[in-house]
Amino acid sequence: MPQPREVTLLPDGVHILWADGHGSTYPHRYLRAQCCCATCISETTGRRLVFLADVTADVEALDWMSVGRYALQFLWSDAHTTGIYPFTLLRQLCQCDQCRKERAASQP
Repeated sequence: MPQPREVTLLPDGVHILWADGHGSTYPHRYLRAQCCCATCISETTGRRLVFLADVTADVEALDWMSVGRYALQFLWSDAHTTGIYPFTLLRQLCQCDQCRKERAASQP
């Protein structure tokens, strides 16, 4: 899995330039709604507890940090800080045309 080469907080989202040259841009609200922490996904059932509709439209990533060599963690404007976003998840969440086509082609 490629590592991020550069992470940039933009007014409308988070941009990651990956070591393989691929660029991914994630709208703040979309990325916040994908959090996999125990507050956002039930530890006992694995069911999602926080959905896109639950995230305010004006939420934004205020800062970020690396977590080991496998993930990023964001400080969100809604004070949520416990989510860890593994690089594999971030690549799976990429909404660019190329990634969408690759995911569609791999579907049975």
